[in-house]
Amino acid sequence: MTMNESSILSMLHGRARLRPDDVAFVYTEYADDPAGVAESVTWSQLSRRTLNAAREFRNHGTVGDRAMILAPQGMEYIVSFLGAMQAGLIAVPLPLPNRGSSLDRVAAVFDDTDPAIVLTTSAVLDDVGDYVDQSRMAIAPKIVEVDSLTLDVDVAAGVDFSATEYPSTAYLQYSSGSTRRPTGVMVSHRNLQVNFEQLMGALFGRRLADQMEATIVSWLPFYHDMGLVLGICAPILGGFRGVLSSPVSFLENPARWVRELAQYPRAFSGAPNFAFGLAARKTSDRDLDGLDLGGVLGIINGAERVEPATLERFADRFAHFNFREDMLRPCYGLAEATVFVTAGTWGESAAVEFDPDELSAGRVVRCASGAGTALVTYKIPSSPVVRIVDVDSNRECPPDVVGEIWVHGDNVAAGYWSRPPEDQQCFGATLADPSPGTPEGPWLRTGDLGFILDGELFIVGRIKDMLIIRGRNYYPEDIEATVQEITRGRVAAVSVPVKNSTEKLVTVVELKKRTDVDDPMSWLGQIKSEVTSAISNAHGLNVEDLVLVQPGSIPTTTSGKIRRVATAEHYRQHEFVRLDA
Repeated sequence: MTMNESSILSMLHGRARLRPDDVAFVYTEYADDPAGVAESVTWSQLSRRTLNAAREFRNHGTVGDRAMILAPQGMEYIVSFLGAMQAGLIAVPLPLPNRGSSLDRVAAVFDDTDPAIVLTTSAVLDDVGDYVDQSRMAIAPKIVEVDSLTLDVDVAAGVDFSATEYPSTAYLQYSSGSTRRPTGVMVSHRNLQVNFEQLMGALFGRRLADQMEATIVSWLPFYHDMGLVLGICAPILGGFRGVLSSPVSFLENPARWVRELAQYPRAFSGAPNFAFGLAARKTSDRDLDGLDLGGVLGIINGAERVEPATLERFADRFAHFNFREDMLRPCYGLAEATVFVTAGTWGESAAVEFDPDELSAGRVVRCASGAGTALVTYKIPSSPVVRIVDVDSNRECPPDVVGEIWVHGDNVAAGYWSRPPEDQQCFGATLADPSPGTPEGPWLRTGDLGFILDGELFIVGRIKDMLIIRGRNYYPEDIEATVQEITRGRVAAVSVPVKNSTEKLVTVVELKKRTDVDDPMSWLGQIKSEVTSAISNAHGLNVEDLVLVQPGSIPTTTSGKIRRVATAEHYRQHEFVRLDA
């Protein structure tokens, strides 16, 4: 395929011609200076760097070859991603493994993609060289230090990219492996373009033209679907300024994120649910002294299930800095649909409570406030098309029944890279007896459970994460939310097989040790008692084992999602270090 005028690359070069000296991105690094060291790049500089990087990359690969990105968060990562696509290579953005951590995920992607080139920086060259040496590829890829290339010069003579035939796949978005081996979603330029338009239309609608002066503020990792689209792609496709930093910078000081939302005009951002709770707890009034959040356009809460209590705390915490609750935008999406499916607007009626026993049985029954499971409402989008489907019959569910969420639209990817047909079954599904106006297919089976009620979409949880205790279904997110109201930290609820073919509920709770209590063991005992009682009262369940551990003990994906399968395995292997041992 040739590059059309609305692709991310043509938009980049078009902005370089029309607004050459406007700042495109600002990246702030906090590793050496707590105050931050900012690097900015204009549209013309970014265009030049992309073209010159592409010429260098083309020396080591041909159109359709894979270019793996193993680099720290920073400007070089952005140039690597854009330059790889410009060269006609298929970009493979990945996280840089921590030293001493397992290389299984990187090794699996090496096996999957057989990259011709690995893009990195001089600071981590030795580590990346070790990863390559440990891979099982017959031919080692060329390792290129992107920061050592001379990129910010007038475009050199060489390859004419105007005649390049680009592969239909722009990049491979690898899953973070929360439930299975990492798989690479084949995202096309068309998928990306359409999904950006869907995202903007859902969030701003007719007001879209008013958002041209927006600033995208993001610390999300570039290798994650939400971080890649929000942090790199959306600023280019929309012509917005991107103000970026790293996940580590946020975790070290969550107030940095909130300050940037206040400091930049018409700020728009996004983060997983846990980040909102962390920012509310760790940002002091002094951190925001003299600042105002009244100009924020909106903040997406996505990538994991949205908890109403977390949104309430965030909105309340910053209300006296003129933050309004309708600035919060719960969102739902997945990499197989590029990133975005639908959104909602937070407000007084944005969460509804349902009977948890009925939900466990797949039925939808409202209940009084404070008595059930609170779920956030989402709009039913016109694009993409969303339906709730019975997984056994492939027929649409009635409004009061829980089923699998299916998605149809041009944002849905073609499939997984190099996977056999039996691993591609979530793509290309067909509805039996579709309702009038509903296409037969192809549909994406998301693996997520939800229902439609009174014209609103509700999302319940992952099919694969469902807990089955004594023959009944429970959603782990519900149990985890109950515990987090007490402990405020990360929680994992898993079921573990025991004798007689039954399963027991095990809840692993991360707790920060307190130095202000006279008797730590008594304090831990009190926490266990409160948590056990809360789970019993809210869900009618007995916790067979409550495991209290230090922060960082629960296995997570690269994007911060809980890996429940790995958590259960850690428990079975007695690998958790208990605080109350």
